[in-house]
Order: sequence, then structure tokens, then C-alpha cells
Amino acid sequence: MIYLFLLVFLLSCTAVQFSAKCSSQGDFDEPVFMADGDITIGGIFPLHYRVELPAADYTSKPLTAHCQGFDSRAFRWALAMRLAVDEINNSVDLLPHHTLGYRIFDSCATPVTAQRAVLAVLNDQNLAQNSPCSGGGPLLAIVGESGSSQSIVVSRTLQPFRIPMISYFSTCSCLSDRKQFPTFFRVVPSDDYQVKAITQLLKKFGWTWIGVVTEDHDYGRFALQGLRREIENTDICLAYHEMIPKDFKQDRVLEILNVMKRSTAKVVVVFSGEGEFYPFLKEFMAQNITGIQWVASEAWVTASILAETYPFLTGTIGFAIHQGYVPELKEYLMTVNPERYSSNPLVQELWGALYGCSPSSIGGTEWPPCTGQETLRKQHAAYMNTSSTRVTYNVYKAVYAIAHALHSLYQCVPGSEPFNSSCGDINDIYPWQLQHYLQEVSFFISGEHVNFDTRGDSIPSYDLINWQRQKNGDMEFIKVGLYDGARDSGKELVIQDQEVMWLGNQSKVPISICSDSCPPGFRKTVRNGKPLCCFDCVPCDSGKISNQTDSIDCMACSGEYWSDVTGTTCIPKVVEFLSHRDTMGVVLMVIAIVGSCLTTAVLAIFLHHRGTPIVRINNSELSFFILLSLTLCFLCALIFIGEPTSWSCMLRHTAFSITFSLCISCILGKTLVVLAAFTATQPGNNVMKWLGPVQQRIIIFSCTLVQLLICTAWLISSPPFPYRNTQYQHSKIILDCSVGSDLAFWCVLGYIGLLAGLCFVLAFLARKLPGNFNEAKYITFSMLIFCAVWLAFVPAYVSSPGKFTTTVEIFAILASSFGLLVCLFVPKCYIILLKPEKNTKQHLIGKMTK
Repeated sequence: MIYLFLLVFLLSCTAVQFSAKCSSQGDFDEPVFMADGDITIGGIFPLHYRVELPAADYTSKPLTAHCQGFDSRAFRWALAMRLAVDEINNSVDLLPHHTLGYRIFDSCATPVTAQRAVLAVLNDQNLAQNSPCSGGGPLLAIVGESGSSQSIVVSRTLQPFRIPMISYFSTCSCLSDRKQFPTFFRVVPSDDYQVKAITQLLKKFGWTWIGVVTEDHDYGRFALQGLRREIENTDICLAYHEMIPKDFKQDRVLEILNVMKRSTAKVVVVFSGEGEFYPFLKEFMAQNITGIQWVASEAWVTASILAETYPFLTGTIGFAIHQGYVPELKEYLMTVNPERYSSNPLVQELWGALYGCSPSSIGGTEWPPCTGQETLRKQHAAYMNTSSTRVTYNVYKAVYAIAHALHSLYQCVPGSEPFNSSCGDINDIYPWQLQHYLQEVSFFISGEHVNFDTRGDSIPSYDLINWQRQKNGDMEFIKVGLYDGARDSGKELVIQDQEVMWLGNQSKVPISICSDSCPPGFRKTVRNGKPLCCFDCVPCDSGKISNQTDSIDCMACSGEYWSDVTGTTCIPKVVEFLSHRDTMGVVLMVIAIVGSCLTTAVLAIFLHHRGTPIVRINNSELSFFILLSLTLCFLCALIFIGEPTSWSCMLRHTAFSITFSLCISCILGKTLVVLAAFTATQPGNNVMKWLGPVQQRIIIFSCTLVQLLICTAWLISSPPFPYRNTQYQHSKIILDCSVGSDLAFWCVLGYIGLLAGLCFVLAFLARKLPGNFNEAKYITFSMLIFCAVWLAFVPAYVSSPGKFTTTVEIFAILASSFGLLVCLFVPKCYIILLKPEKNTKQHLIGKMTK
């Protein structure tokens, strides 16, 4: 319908043969302010907060929309445009031979009414009567609009006429698209920069769990898209996103407030104009919701009416467009009163908004009468705020940008771009010619450089504003930082932390997180179905650490290091071996020493009683050899205790194998002698001549030599060595001796087992030989114990962990040694010491004579 109306308008303007004059195609509101000039520019401002749209049944012409909620702040913007035009018209340097005229209309902060306003500018009766449609139109540019949704509609409406438009407060990033909006310019930064600034603000204060409330217009939608894009690769998550409905509905607003009440997010970012946000906050206050830290967009961060109405907004922080200085603005605002503008209804509304009264000359209002000469006071901040002008300053800049572009246009050189043949003429200037110079405009105002990039955007710069309540109860907008898009990446945001006052006038930064930070020693794990900001803290596994807060993963410690108890530091692993200080090591050492001492005592007893029959008849020389080798067996167990070294590892295995081989060889020799002695009693048996003392020594030496050769080959080929085992128990280093060659190790044990097995067989054969003291029987028992111990040793040795492997080996050595000592020598010592009457030749051989 909109473009159909435009088409009809264009056709009516081009039909010059039927009418030399343009005619309006509908009824439009009169301008709020107007002035004639050589060149006319339009102005569109949201002089009211909202509009009540009439019912449309499509059977009759709808009534005119009714605007409500006078905005004295926007009224100041409109007056700033008038002030700028007056200054330019009085300037001798800028457009000295031309004057600017203007037409200012009310958009009522609504896209539909904004479109009606721009059509009113295009169809103004005074303009149409003085200008033929066949030539260049006197309307060359428009200053507007505040809301992005309104600017989208206005820009698209102006696009067929190629009339440039400069917005003073529309920040939607969508308007930077030159394909869709080729004639759009703005003196306010795009929301692409605002969402970057807000994201850096959230990061700065550690707010990772936030709610977002937007208006249901393009401004809110595109701002949300930009914010999502900026926080995508950060730790920031959206707890919720709610949209304030276009048509205020209490049920829907209550749903939004319930979401905010239930959410754990305490920081809420709001992208909304003050017109939409005002009634929402009214319901918010009625619900008595507390504890919300507001982050304001530039659309409402300096809205005085919100600050004056809602005290709970104390501590609000947000980015405002850069402030500037508008000279003589305060004096100009003071000149506006009902007496001077008696026929202007908006001036009367201004008086009603400021004083709650109506001038006496105006009747039919709900306000009590007043003189209309009341003095404007400082507390009328929404209107009289001239110390920190922002949007007002942008309006001022926009008008001067148009004036500088016009000035450049009139000073162009004939034949230059964009005309190629001639420069502009006051009577024949086209809007697209002005757009060329707007794109190239460059000037300074109030110390600021004004120009536009290729997308029509201005240099991004924001002031960080904090709402602080003073002692007298007034709310003030305090600048506590800035965001400069021209700075290096990561350095754009500057904040004076100590100057910020937060919710409840507190200096402590509010906290808004879904989960508490994970301390060092823990890692984050995401909760199923929740955003990344919601996580649980899990302790690092053993052997891994995290030394930072909120670590995503734990780092593994290197080979010889392990995590400490807190999981924050890698410490050297405990080196474990069978030490002289260990309880087990001390016990084994004491047992070994006791065993060697007992063996030495037995040897002393035998030496002292070497002339007695029981010693002589049992081959005293072999008994001495056995006792000496048993002493060495006990003592070699001590080599296994202590920190393994290269020498101790080689010595411990070879020493115990050789001493045991010597011991078993002696026992084997004694067994052969016992067996031969009783066999020799048979007639014709001459076996004893082959088992004399020399032959016994040869047997012992030969059997021991074989083991000695095996050990020598072992030490030469692959000797035992110290080994740091980090695989069995990851938290410790097991320091032990590796046998080097498993084959050699098992050959050594196997040879000892072979000797022991042979002794056992021979002794078993001789166990029933006659005699009061049959040593073959005791040798059988000793070999049975010896073999049982070492057979049990094999699986125990293989399966024992860490230092217990060494413990098992020592235990086998001591147990088998004690077994030999007890079985072979305790019975003899018993007779020698306690039963001397049995230590006679007659008693020992008594049964053999029977």
C-alpha cells in the first residue's frame, strides 16, 4: 500500500501536461515548526512516546492516529535543529548567500507515524505550490529519525526520490547496508560497535550469565544478533532473551517479569527506546523485583524521565553516544514559552509536562491553568539538560553536515564530479547531488572531526555512563569511562573503576554467573542441556593439575612428577625401595643378623665339641662348610636392603646364588657320604674310597663352580642394574634391581633347585637307614622345606608389586636358610648341649649293631 501510494504520487508529479502544480494525495498534519528558505530540509523527531492507532475495518477511512506521552527531551532535539539553522543563516562563512528553511514533524516514536511524517514533508502544501515537479525539488535532505525502525521506514520512503537522510540516533547495524539504504547517513555509531563495547564491559566485570530484554523492532532484533555474534567465542552466555511487545500487553509483560524473577542472572542488558521501556519499568516496579543490575543501550542510558521516575535504576551503567557542546543552547531553550508560541500545541504540552499546568489562554485540558510565564528551572532536566548534550549535539552536527555539503556543492568547479558539465544552481539542485558531497564532507565542530565512511557511518565513540544518586536525591549521569573504536584492538574500553557506583549505591561489583568459578586443582565440566556458562567443578585426576581458575582441562605431570594433594602443583614422585629405615626392612635385617649369629653360634659349638662322636660321625668338615655357607646366606640378605646401585644389584643376585650353591653342594656331598657309608657295609662294596675328603671337596668345588660360571656369563652379557619403575604405581617411582637377563636369573634359580632336588632324592632314599641318629632323615626334611620355599617363591616373586618383590626374595632366602639350619643342626645341638649322655659312639651306632 505504501509503495502504491508513492507510485500515484510520482505519476501525479510527472503529469505536467495535465497540471503545472503538484497536489497532495491525502490529509497530513501540519509541521510542528517551519521556516522558509532557499533550501528546505526536513526534520522528524519523536515528540511523543507512543501512539494509539485507530481501529481499521477497511470499510471506511481510518481516523488519524492519536499520539500520547509528550517527550520534552525530544522536543529539545527539535529546537536544536532550529538553533543550528538559525546559526547557519546568520553565518558569513557557511552558505553566505543562501538561507536554510525547515519543516519539523512529529513521528510519535512509531514507524507508521514516522512514515506519515515523511510523506507530510514530501507533500507539504507550501512546497508543492511553489515548485513544479519537473525541476529539482527544494527539499534536499532530512534530519531523522531517532528509532532504527522509524529510520528504516523513512529511508526506504525517501529512496525513490534519492533524498539523503542523516539520523541522529538510529544505531541498527542493518542501516549500514548500502544496497538497502543507499541514501542513509548517521552521526551516531552503529550498533556493531555498541555490542562490542557492551561485550568488553561484560568481560571486564566478569558477568558471564546475563539476561537480555529488547524492544520488538529492528533495533532490538539486530542488536541482539550482534551481541550473540560478539559473545559467541567468549565465556558469556544468555540466560534468557525476552522481547517487549509492540502493543503493550500486561499478560505478556508479566510473563517476561516472571522469567527475570526466576532467573539467577542478575545483570540485564536492555536494547530499547525509552518509549517502549517506560511502561515496562512501571510494571517491573509494581512486581517489586530487586537485585537487578541494568546495562543500558545508548537508546535510554541518558533518558532523564526514566531516571526521575524509577529510583531503582540507581547503578545503571551503559554506553551513551559521545557528548558535545552546543553553544547558546540553554539561552535558546529559555526563549520557548507559551506566550511566544501561543498557537503551538506542543509548547503548551511542554508546559504541562514541566509544570503540570496549562496556560490560561488554552482551554479544554486536564491541567490547571497557569500564566505561561513560569521560569524554567534546573530540575527540568529532561528539557533543560544542556551541560552534557548527546543526541541534541548529534542533531546539531547533522544540520551542520548538510550545510557544509551544500557549501561544497555551491563552490564546485565547473566540469567536476558529480556534474561533469556544470555546477549546481540554486533553482535546480537535486538531492542526489547533495548526497555526493555528504559522502565527502569533512569538517570540525566543537573540536570533533565529522565525516562519514563508505557506509554512511561516523567514527565510533561512546561515553560510559553510570547512574548515581546524589545526597539531595537527584539522579545524575556520571561519565566513568569511554569506548574509542579508533584505538588498537583490546584497548578501546577505558573504565575508571573507582568512580563507578553499582546497584544500591554500592562500590562492590555485582556478581552474575551461572556457576561459581572452579578453583585451581579442579576443571570445568558442562552440565547436560545447559549453556557453557553453567558447569560443575570436578577435581583433577591423580597425576594431573590445574593451576588456574576455571581451567577447561587438567595438565598431566611429566614422567617423574606427580600431582600434590591439592592438584595444583607437580611434585617429584616418591622414590620407594626397601630401605633400612622401613619397618619391613628393619625386621628383615634383624632376622638376617639373628640368623647369621645363630649360625655362628652353632659353628662355635661344633668347633668346641669337634671331638665328640656326634660331630665326628656327621663329617665335621662338611658341617663346618655348611655352617659357613649358611652364615653367608643370612648375611647376603642384607645386600637386598637399601637403595639399589649398580654394584649392589650385581652383588645381591650373584652372592645369594653362589652361597646357596655352596651350601647345597655341601649338603649334597654329605648326603652322598651318608648314603655311601651305609651302603659300604655290604660285602664287596668299595664305594667309600671314591668319597674320601678330597673327592668331597672336588664335588663341592665342581658344583659351586658351575654356578659361578653361570653368574660370570650373566654379569658379562646382561648384568642386573638399578631400575626406576614408573608404570606399576603412577604416583611413585619403584626403585628396584632389574635382573638384566631373565634367562640368566632363572638359570641361577634353576641350578639351585636342581641341586636341592638331587639332595632331596638321595636323602629320601637314605631316610630309613638304621641308626639312632639318621642324618639322611633331617636332610630330607631340610630339602623338603627348601624346595617348598623356593617353589612358593616363584609365583610370589612374579606377582609382588614394588618393593615387595625384594621382600619376597629376602624372605625366601631367610626361610630356606632357617629351614636348613633348624633341620640339620638343631637336633645335634640339642644332644650336644642338653643330652650329652647320648653323645657316645655306642649310642649313635647302637642300632646298626643289632
